[in-house]
Amino acid sequence: MIIVDTTVWIDYLRGAKNSETLWLEREVDLRRMGLTDLILCEVLQGMRGNAFMEVRDALLKFHIFESAGTVLAIAAAENYQTLREAGYTVRKTIHCLIATFCIEAEHTLLHRDRDFDVFEKMLGLQVVHP
Repeated sequence: MIIVDTTVWIDYLRGAKNSETLWLEREVDLRRMGLTDLILCEVLQGMRGNAFMEVRDALLKFHIFESAGTVLAIAAAENYQTLREAGYTVRKTIHCLIATFCIEAEHTLLHRDRDFDVFEKMLGLQVVHP
């Protein structure tokens, strides 16, 4: 399953053309794609008025994974500590949670955020490279 990160959804919804949004547009009907509850929250936080309901309904057509919980929180914190000890600092806790979810569940991530690069390099996060 391909997990599509907030960074890609926001660009896609704004009509931005980049390698990730073009890949998403081309592959959305050909591959299994989903998102986590945290990604859903991030995307919807930026929606106003009628767009909130429209985007909510569109995203709910994808598989939404519940990703919060004690086990994931501990694993994400361990990954953060591992990366920090190796000299890398991840800027946002939510990125640790999303990356760790993908690693643990063996999902591939489509993203546009450099925080995930270190998870790929150091911890084996599978990433789409359009």
